[in-house]
Amino acid sequence: MLAAMPFQRVLASQRTFITAVSAAASPAGARASRRAFALAATQPRRADVASATATSNPPPSSQLSATPASSVSATTSNAPPKAASSSTSSGSSAGSQPPKKPKNRIRTFARTVLVTILAGGGYVIWRSYEQRHPGEQLPHDPKLPTVVVLGNGWASTAFLKELDNSGYNVVVISPRNYFLFTPLLPSVTVGTLSARSILEPTRFLTRHLKRKTEVYEGEVYEVDPEKKTVRFVDNSEIKGEVDGTEISYDYLVYAVGAENQTFGIKGVKENACFLKEVWDAEKIRTRIVDCIEAANFSGQTQEEIDRLLSFVVVGGGPTGVEYAGELHDFLMEDLGNWYPDLADRIKITLIEALPNVLPMFSKQLIDYTMSTFQENKINVQTKTMVKEVQEKKLIAQNEKKELVEYPYGLLVWATGNTARQVTKDLMNRLSSTQNSRRGLLVDEHLRLLGSDGIFALGDCTATNYAPTAQVASQQGRYLARVFSKLHKKELLLKELEQAKQVGAEPAKLDSLANAVIRASNIAPFHYSHQGSLAYIGSDKAIADLPVFQGNLAAAGLATYYFWRSAYISQLFSLRNRLLVGTDWLKTKVLGRDVSRA
Repeated sequence: MLAAMPFQRVLASQRTFITAVSAAASPAGARASRRAFALAATQPRRADVASATATSNPPPSSQLSATPASSVSATTSNAPPKAASSSTSSGSSAGSQPPKKPKNRIRTFARTVLVTILAGGGYVIWRSYEQRHPGEQLPHDPKLPTVVVLGNGWASTAFLKELDNSGYNVVVISPRNYFLFTPLLPSVTVGTLSARSILEPTRFLTRHLKRKTEVYEGEVYEVDPEKKTVRFVDNSEIKGEVDGTEISYDYLVYAVGAENQTFGIKGVKENACFLKEVWDAEKIRTRIVDCIEAANFSGQTQEEIDRLLSFVVVGGGPTGVEYAGELHDFLMEDLGNWYPDLADRIKITLIEALPNVLPMFSKQLIDYTMSTFQENKINVQTKTMVKEVQEKKLIAQNEKKELVEYPYGLLVWATGNTARQVTKDLMNRLSSTQNSRRGLLVDEHLRLLGSDGIFALGDCTATNYAPTAQVASQQGRYLARVFSKLHKKELLLKELEQAKQVGAEPAKLDSLANAVIRASNIAPFHYSHQGSLAYIGSDKAIADLPVFQGNLAAAGLATYYFWRSAYISQLFSLRNRLLVGTDWLKTKVLGRDVSRA
């Protein structure tokens, strides 16, 4: 049979060829003949393939089939023939292809990180270049009013940052040429942060204003509200031929801040360390190391060692509490490794005259702070009033009216603010309206009562708000908006006068007059409380945040990271954010420096 198959194929091909030749007389016949020839030529081969398929896939009724006939017939009857053929071919195609490789997630993640780093680095470089290379400024214009700003604290810096000085000549006078981010000052006392990381030079702000701004480093000692003049002297160690001068103003922004409150207690100024300026923090840091090294000196008596290792903080507000927490971290995390014989003998005492520390926080957060201090072995003495400060000990009266002595090696005084001498002199000049001991009295628009053209804001004022950085910052931004409206009003008045001179239409005159009225309508200052934050040590912080009509009290490790992120966001420049973030990372990885430098 196998031998006969080729011969049969030859005969079939001959018959097909004869039929095709006879049908090729017409074009339609030619096409039909070609189709018939192709079918006839491939018919034997198709028959062989069909026979082989039938042998490999026997019908369901055959004994070689593993599938019941009923199930196959049911499947065949439910599916159309074309669909079944298509699925069969696709299934065989899928089976013949190799399985797809899984996605390389590590490679995708690495690329994402790389793109993020490049984008972030590009932004940092661009932003840093922009801040380091300010553009051209408008020159000084003698026709414009002069605004003299005294101080460069929270209120003044916020004012300068938001001010559009295109319509003013601005002069800044301050005893220091930088802005200090005071909420992070306790971290400088123990080396968690470098002092320069929380400093922002005032010229970094004024050079980015639209018009040229003059900045003088000097101490103001007299303000004359009648003559509208300010007198100040050079307070640096190196002085030139001219070390004092007088300057006139049209508007005065009085924001000189306040100084430390001692309540007239004997010995405070001579023996205590304050925590208000950079040099205060550096002095405290040096004193801490001095006490440790003196206690470690050969032949030191046990009583003297205990005194030198006793650190006393007076004041239970945010500054005192945060300093106590930072001091605890420094002593436990770093000094314990390098002075193991002295670490267990270090003692921290916090003294507060009120019944509780942190009176501006909710009770549950106060209790949480007290429990944390108890765990950290920080001795808190409330209802205790300091009576006298001596060179090596502090005398206080407790709630039982008993006098108690607290020996100390270092005493930090953080009890509040009082008016500076220049503020007191200004109050005496305006004694008919300025009769408050707390500070300067202002109206709802921050205008100094009894004066013309003077705005007072910040810690030097006596308002219904707490003397905090948050209040001062909002006052500064508000006053910048006020000056923008005053400038707009001046421009509208000039335009209205010109329109009258040229005989403009009544409709235009009415429109300009209404615009002047709107510019004159200045809303009063309104303080919006954004919450209170405080660090209490051991990587814990507390937060009292306003939520709708109530408050949200949070504490612990998560709040600690929120505290850090909030302070990072409040820093005035990218430079400060990078420096502070780097200092925190260095402290976490390398620890704090214990050298005295």
